[in-house]
Amino acid sequence: MGRFFTFERRLALGAFLATLPGLVLASVLAWRALPAGPARVLLLVAAVVLSVVVIVQLRGRVIRRLKTLSNLVSALREGDYSVRGRDADRIDPLGEVLWEVNALGDQLRTERLGELEASALLGQVLEEIDVGIFAFDGTGELRLVNRAGARLLQRAPSQLIGRDADSLGMAQLLEGETLRRVETDFGGQGGPYELRRSQFRREGLPHTLVVLADLRRVVREEERAAWQRIVRVLSHEINNSLAPIQSIASSLQAVLGKGDPSEWLDDVRSGLTVVARRSEALSRFLGAYARLARLPPPTLAPVSVPALVQRVADLERTPGIRVVPGPAAWVRGDADQLEQLLINLLKNAVEAASETGGGVTIGWEEAPGEVELVVTDEGPGLLDSRNLFVPFYTTKPQGSGIGLVLCRQIAEAHRGTLTLRNAEGRRGCDARLRLPRVAPPQEASLS
Repeated sequence: MGRFFTFERRLALGAFLATLPGLVLASVLAWRALPAGPARVLLLVAAVVLSVVVIVQLRGRVIRRLKTLSNLVSALREGDYSVRGRDADRIDPLGEVLWEVNALGDQLRTERLGELEASALLGQVLEEIDVGIFAFDGTGELRLVNRAGARLLQRAPSQLIGRDADSLGMAQLLEGETLRRVETDFGGQGGPYELRRSQFRREGLPHTLVVLADLRRVVREEERAAWQRIVRVLSHEINNSLAPIQSIASSLQAVLGKGDPSEWLDDVRSGLTVVARRSEALSRFLGAYARLARLPPPTLAPVSVPALVQRVADLERTPGIRVVPGPAAWVRGDADQLEQLLINLLKNAVEAASETGGGVTIGWEEAPGEVELVVTDEGPGLLDSRNLFVPFYTTKPQGSGIGLVLCRQIAEAHRGTLTLRNAEGRRGCDARLRLPRVAPPQEASLS
């Protein structure tokens, strides 16, 4: 029944039922007004024919408008936004529908052009960027790769699209930490590479975006700069020791064997003392340099911040140190290295405060996801903070210039930060160590 009573047939039936009262009325009037005969029959036939014509015209007009509307919607569905409907005015309901469909086509066309332009720009950026970009679908098959990624794998993009991560040697990149350095060998090209990974959806399905940044050039430049700094520092310090040693040796060689030994023996002893002192200073310098280069990686374990601070404060016997209590916070780190870091900071603070007779405080407080340990002093403050973390730079007569460098190295090995700056609103300096905060360990792990 549903297929038989289609919209067209229902429309025709409705129009017929609408004209039926008129036909009945015309038939009654003709039957009463006209005598029996052909005239009465002709009038009835004419009325029926006129009704049929009206029904056909009405049906055809409505069907044409609906067909036009159907064609417009079909064109929009297929992505053709250039087709427009005629007689699209807002006078009658069908005309208003056509007007709205035309407006929708204009809007979709504008958005489609913007999408195409943005997609073209994104594609151009992906091709020009010097970072390997790979997109894998949920099954691990490669769906997108840029020029840098194809160059990294030493294959054409057409040879890579559709292959799974295992066959490309990239399966390990889809697991583990999202931000890390990897040493994967791609086509004979060793790392290191910086790996970044994120998730996105395409056509409703999950995909994985893998970004590989080649760090080899950066590492080589950093190594070259590091070697230049090392050679510069070593040359400066060694020359500072060798120059007086060479001068004294030449002077001693000149006076040896001349005249009475008693006249130049004291000079020889004095010269040898200077040579020994400078040699010892050079040995201390090289030992400090080796110490800076041999810092072992931290052995991570839960560390109680209050206990750590109290241990460090107990080791420093200088009066005037005050511990400011804080919350029961925990960090994950190497207790020995963190103690050494705080001892160095506290020692610097005590030495600075001794110049002015001020005090020193050490405490801690919680920050979002972090614990901040603060060592403050009431000393003269920092004169030049730009060179604080420059190796072997020191303003102390007997300083080695590696204390703060070691402190920052330990902090960064624990994924933390160390900053020193002059205090605000008072004299002195604040040393702030920020470390990632962790939950307290379970009682079982502490027993």
